[in-house]
Amino acid sequence: MDWGRFAQEMASMARDLLAQDSVGATLERITASATELVDGCDAAGVLVLHAAKVETLAPTDPLVVDSDQLQERLGEGPCFDAAHSARGERVFRIADLTGERQRWPAYAPRAHSLGVGSMMGFLLFTEDEDLGALNLYSRKPGAFGQASETAGWLLASHAAVAFSSARTHAQMEQAIATRHAIGEAMGILMGHHHITEEQAFDVLRRYSQENNIKLREVARLVCAGERLP
Repeated sequence: MDWGRFAQEMASMARDLLAQDSVGATLERITASATELVDGCDAAGVLVLHAAKVETLAPTDPLVVDSDQLQERLGEGPCFDAAHSARGERVFRIADLTGERQRWPAYAPRAHSLGVGSMMGFLLFTEDEDLGALNLYSRKPGAFGQASETAGWLLASHAAVAFSSARTHAQMEQAIATRHAIGEAMGILMGHHHITEEQAFDVLRRYSQENNIKLREVARLVCAGERLP
């Protein structure tokens, strides 16, 4: 590893992450950086678990998606374990996947058939939340050494903070947009039916509950001109 170059590239990446305008763009910059900065990395992606369902974010290669879907079907695998922070490892490095048949008897041989030679994974976490796992792949066995693991860990540390910040910003923007839409819908109902602000909100809330539709979607319908029964 050329650590001087690595430090310069990490500084540039950190600035770029702050400039991204969405969660998706942030994650794409992270996974692209992994293939650029970590020796031996052919592909990268972020795996997020929703119960037992796997979501693959910002994959740089179809290999990442294939591996994640395989782990979901089998219910086992290193990335699957890493994303389960309560019982998984915060960092894993597998020098040769063919030697892991005892640990992941179903996943290891099938992943080898997909073209996975070696892997690394890093839990993305902050003090407040676990976000998923950044997973790095090589098609060659023995591609990742200690230097690669250190570089991946440093990248993942920056990535976790950027991912959390981008997601919080997106949630705030959505909350503001929802609040604006609800306010606009209430104004429409107040004007049409000559009711109070409290009564207008109650109309939206009741329709949301009775029809199992999110309040922001009810507000969108009203703003689009639909009448609520």
